[in-house]
Amino acid sequence: MAQGQGLRERKKEQTRRALGRTAIELFLERGYDNVSVAEIAAATEVSKMTVFNYVHSKEDLVLGPMEEHVADAARAVRDRRPGESVVAAFRRQFLDALALHDASVGFDDQPRVLAIRRLIDETPALRSRALMACARSQQLLEEELAAAAGEEGGELAPVAAAMLMGARNALISYNRSRLLAGDSAETAYPDAVAMAERAFAMVESGLGAYARATSAQPAQ
Repeated sequence: MAQGQGLRERKKEQTRRALGRTAIELFLERGYDNVSVAEIAAATEVSKMTVFNYVHSKEDLVLGPMEEHVADAARAVRDRRPGESVVAAFRRQFLDALALHDASVGFDDQPRVLAIRRLIDETPALRSRALMACARSQQLLEEELAAAAGEEGGELAPVAAAMLMGARNALISYNRSRLLAGDSAETAYPDAVAMAERAFAMVESGLGAYARATSAQPAQ
């Protein structure tokens, strides 16, 4: 039974990936608004109903993988080290992702990734959905900060979340603009690190020890 379940899950994952690849290829070739779900289904050799078994909307085919990172900001706070400030944890997570040239911080220079980014920027429906994901990420961060700060600092959680996400989003935008302008991730890396250090230093001067982790926080 376990082996059968494993095979079914693998087939589901293969279908999910095939749908995503096919959809992106068609979107990049013809434009997002010029491709229907029925055409994506036909090109992948599945039914239209099968497509909606895997995604809720056409936007999911583009933004689904990116939205897997919507909880990254909250996770940085939840999993921070004992005695580590929120800003320090945020900075560490961001710099780690930069070092990996991760798309979640706008630092993947693969041509396909950059093409998808342009597609999102040029498509109102996708751009709006991406903004909703950013708002959800900030909401999750706010909830995590409120829980960490307790009664005394909880009311300031919206302010702290806005400051942190504002810096993070500005840095991601900076990274993307460099790569979309033609710089390689390797070339842009020193400047990206320097910008992140400066940006989080500015936030830290405002937040300081707000919601600092105690010794009860698990070490990672």
